[in-house]
Amino acid sequence: MAVTPSDLRPIGRTSLKITPIAMGCWPIAGITSIDVSEPESLSTLDAAFEAGINFFDTAYCYGYDGESERMVGRVLRPHRDRVVIATKGGIHWNAEKKQVRDGRPEIIRRQCEESLQRLGMDVIDLYYLHAPDPETPIPETAGAFRELLASGKVRAVGASNFSLKQLQEFHAVCPLSAFQPHYNMLQREIETDQLPWCVQNNVSAIIYWPLMKGLLAGKLPRDHQFDPRDGRRKYPMFHGEEWERNQDFLDQLRTIAHDVGASVAQLVLAWTIQRPGITAALCGAKRPGQIRENAPALHLKLAPETIARIDAAIAARGPIVSRAAVT
Repeated sequence: MAVTPSDLRPIGRTSLKITPIAMGCWPIAGITSIDVSEPESLSTLDAAFEAGINFFDTAYCYGYDGESERMVGRVLRPHRDRVVIATKGGIHWNAEKKQVRDGRPEIIRRQCEESLQRLGMDVIDLYYLHAPDPETPIPETAGAFRELLASGKVRAVGASNFSLKQLQEFHAVCPLSAFQPHYNMLQREIETDQLPWCVQNNVSAIIYWPLMKGLLAGKLPRDHQFDPRDGRRKYPMFHGEEWERNQDFLDQLRTIAHDVGASVAQLVLAWTIQRPGITAALCGAKRPGQIRENAPALHLKLAPETIARIDAAIAARGPIVSRAAVT
């Protein structure tokens, strides 16, 4: 089914219009995902565009040397007027391949220029501060983003992995159009304060982890053994009692998905993008088949009774407690 203008949603108060299912471009960098190849990553970007997705999210640190941004630019430059590109600054890798947060204005300006060069584009549609830098006051960082916005190098500004207080501090200096936190059926902390603030201030919530790093796609059996190289092994949600409770929850979702004629992933994504205040969900993918399966969630409208069944299953499962990584 083709994507129509009515399927698109605005980012904040801007004229940018996006599909509520987007492609998250962290997996194609191959840092924590295994068995990633450049040809397959390029094919995945192609498949997302062909499936009707027009919104692609990457970052300066997606790859040790900008691999994700370079691939995004390589595939999507020919379609520049038909896509919306988001990237992020404020995190880089040091010599020991450890992430470093750096929100100094000169660093933000330099990384923005490098991202533009890697993408091969003259403007970034949505530019986020990837995470707050504890060593740099947020108003100073926000000032750099305000300058980039005024210069025309970026069309809109966002913030990722922020508390409510940090959102308010940044927004007071530079108007935010988007907020990017983790959010899914079992991790809904933002509903307490950040999400209501976003709704009140017309800031789009563009969330990552809608499938909880693949768990909520429903394809990992109870006896799944993770490859030692798989970055998911470090999260409690994939071990012990949490793992068993998640599998029980997925059994309920499988029944509901079967009843509506959808995959578990499509059901989960449709529920997510139908939540009040959620503008879009970022779906990470490293293979074409993954994004082709996710894209139809754009058109899956869940009936109230289906949502009620899902909500009952979520309530029975209860929220998980798990450290969230910056992605």
